[in-house]
Amino acid sequence: MVAATGNADTSVGHGELIKAVDHALTTHGRALLTGPAGAGKTEVVRAVAAAAEARRESVLRLAPEAADQWIPEASAAALLASVPAAALDQLSGPQRTAIALLRREADAPRAGRDHIALRLAVVEVLRTLAARQPVLLVLDNAQWLDAESTDLLRFALRLTPPRVRVLVAECVQGGAPVGEALCGPGAPAIRVPPLGADEVAELLVRHCLPARLAGRIHQASGGNPRLALALGHSLAEAAEARDSSAHHADPLPVSGQAREVARRLLAGVPAQARRTLLLAALASRPTTSLLRRAGRPDAEAELAEAERAALVRVGEDGTVEFTAGALPTALAADAGWPERAAGHAALAAAVDDPVQAVRHRALAVDTPDQWLAAEITEAAAVCRRRGQRVLAAELGLLAAERTPSWLAGEELARLVTAAEDAGWAGRADLARRATRAVLARDASSADRVRARLAVIDAAGQALGALDETFAYAMDEAAGDPSLQAAVQLRIAWKHNLSDGDPVRSRDAAAEAGRLAALGGDQTAEAMALTVRARMGRILGDTDAEEILAEALALPAPEVPLGMRNAPQYLAVRHALFDDRLADARRQLMVLLPAVQRTGSAEDVFEVLRSLTEVELRSGRCEAASAHARRALELTIEAGLSPGPAWYVAAMAEATGGSFARAAGYARRGIQASQEEQDQVFLSRSLHALGLVELATGEAAKAVATLRRVAALEAAQQVVDPSVLRWHGELAEALIAADAPGEAAELLDRVGTVAVRLGRTGVVAALDRARGLCLSAQGEADAAVHLLEATAQRFDALQLPLERGRTLLALARVERRRRRRAPPARRCGRRPRCSPWPGRLPGRSSPGNRLPAREAARRRRPRC
Repeated sequence: MVAATGNADTSVGHGELIKAVDHALTTHGRALLTGPAGAGKTEVVRAVAAAAEARRESVLRLAPEAADQWIPEASAAALLASVPAAALDQLSGPQRTAIALLRREADAPRAGRDHIALRLAVVEVLRTLAARQPVLLVLDNAQWLDAESTDLLRFALRLTPPRVRVLVAECVQGGAPVGEALCGPGAPAIRVPPLGADEVAELLVRHCLPARLAGRIHQASGGNPRLALALGHSLAEAAEARDSSAHHADPLPVSGQAREVARRLLAGVPAQARRTLLLAALASRPTTSLLRRAGRPDAEAELAEAERAALVRVGEDGTVEFTAGALPTALAADAGWPERAAGHAALAAAVDDPVQAVRHRALAVDTPDQWLAAEITEAAAVCRRRGQRVLAAELGLLAAERTPSWLAGEELARLVTAAEDAGWAGRADLARRATRAVLARDASSADRVRARLAVIDAAGQALGALDETFAYAMDEAAGDPSLQAAVQLRIAWKHNLSDGDPVRSRDAAAEAGRLAALGGDQTAEAMALTVRARMGRILGDTDAEEILAEALALPAPEVPLGMRNAPQYLAVRHALFDDRLADARRQLMVLLPAVQRTGSAEDVFEVLRSLTEVELRSGRCEAASAHARRALELTIEAGLSPGPAWYVAAMAEATGGSFARAAGYARRGIQASQEEQDQVFLSRSLHALGLVELATGEAAKAVATLRRVAALEAAQQVVDPSVLRWHGELAEALIAADAPGEAAELLDRVGTVAVRLGRTGVVAALDRARGLCLSAQGEADAAVHLLEATAQRFDALQLPLERGRTLLALARVERRRRRRAPPARRCGRRPRCSPWPGRLPGRSSPGNRLPAREAARRRRPRC
């Protein structure tokens, strides 16, 4: 008898759990491990057993399968068959006979079997083993134990000595729970928790699956390792079948192994509860009251059963949430069309939102209907006004499906609009679906271009694989300056983001501006000027601010290409680069509600990202961590490109949380950015990792990491040192690695540019590194003087975090002079977070935890 195959690698994320189980066994002698199928119980049990064997304990394992529950005494026979023969030597004759009969080694006597002798024999075997060395009895898949074996083991375990410890693992779905009966009253019950999004990312990487899929897979799997891996493999196989890479916003195919895992999770639900779950799966926002109105009067009781099986969570307000997004998909897929149609019809009569009522009525039929299609189109328009772009795209596609064939023009218009809604929302799957339908029809060049642009807009950071789409869009836009300008704008973004070439990006933007002016499109003209200003800043052009002012002067009440590509947002970024943090924060607080109304998750993310950076530099680390947490949650929920969110999380943790978590986020950001060919956030995530390595004293690693940043920035022709401030950190790492001469050369070279461009904050950061360089070269007095002056400059710039780092550097220099270091007492106004958490004596790290789901619609700006 062996355990079921296909278990996930649950060493990921379960280190603390394994310790907890081991501690429970040491303290109580019994432990019960529970969790849903695929949660990783078997791997945890294996790890605990391996640790026991390493301590030279005797380990007995039993892992029945589902079929074994119907075979009397099957599990007991398997257990005793694994016992060393020497353990049977002390048994009495009747006890040996009882075991031989159980193991089918002898014929049953006419008088029948001696069940009491068998019970006592099992007790004696365990006592004999325990007399020689401690024993760990591991019962995995205990829910599949047959009744006779359960009864036998329950009796024996009541009489065994303390040196016999028992670990029982059982699934909450299927079979009969026996763990409590076997372990006895008071035994600790430990539930295997779901993996977090970060742990799912690590699991995917270990199994050679793209880390950028972690957010979607975590959402769909609910953190169940086996389901997560099954979904990851299904998505990778689907992408391979269409000859492309898996996209972070692709729909997760709940098929094959993934569907089987989901079915197993649902297997133990009674039929009535399953019908209620199906209605919840079909509803957009299920609640207990909605389900009652839809014909399930016992919804609360039936959902309580599902909640005990870890399938749903029911809130205090009656909201129903599936623990894994794949579960409602599997429920709907396994239900027949008549059952789904009846469910949608019932929900259409029960919901109180007119938009949802139209949606359910449309899904309750599968025939064209001119008037229903018109209603769906109006509902999509309502969603657009609400900022619900994903639902607008889904309804647009549904409206096109319900449009009769003789209204081909209306059908095409609905498909194009649906594609644009999907592009706005960052849903690459919906955008591709709508665009394929547009291209399969007799569409005009303009409609074809609009649809192709939607695919580009939905691709997020992953523009590197869209060269063919760009080529077709450019060809079909010929003769229409406005459309050509729109394509050129996206080409400019690609040159910056994927190609890392700001010069080509600036040139493409100039061409886009010329075409936009020719077509009379002032919004596109402003966007083109914005790209030119952004690239100019990167390249160190002194006229970048004048170009930005020109863009701001153009009328642009609506920003169809996204706020993050608008001049208003670039003005905020420039304020951040120039250390005008109060101005940047004030403008961001105005932009935040505006972008939330647009329905663009990408725009909301960008504002949250900038708010995080502003608050970090201002020393408000608690507020920064809150913004970073929201940005990461939004990325997971909306299916955005994960690299930027992991970078933001890494910076928040590095400054106001845990270095270990910061390094983990940074490494995942590096992995995702490499997968998506995102040069911009690759360098940023590397910078975050180098920062952590420098702060934790790993100077050699920091030098290697930050040199990669330097190489990327050089390849991308970045001149302005205020955009990504890695130069001072590399210099400090070089000094710590005993290369002060190389550090001095770097500081001189970058300092000249910073002074020429008037980047006072950058100059101050370079001077901090220069002070450390002077100290390393034996010029302690000059180093102290420079660091004291630098701290005063940071104070004048209202950069408390940088001032704190400078005072720490000053303290180190003064200690080298064997002088008592007073700077911490001279801080005056202190930042509300440590400049290096965990490095200050007597202070603990705040340790703000960031939680480990529509792909990015437009490019994130270069800076």
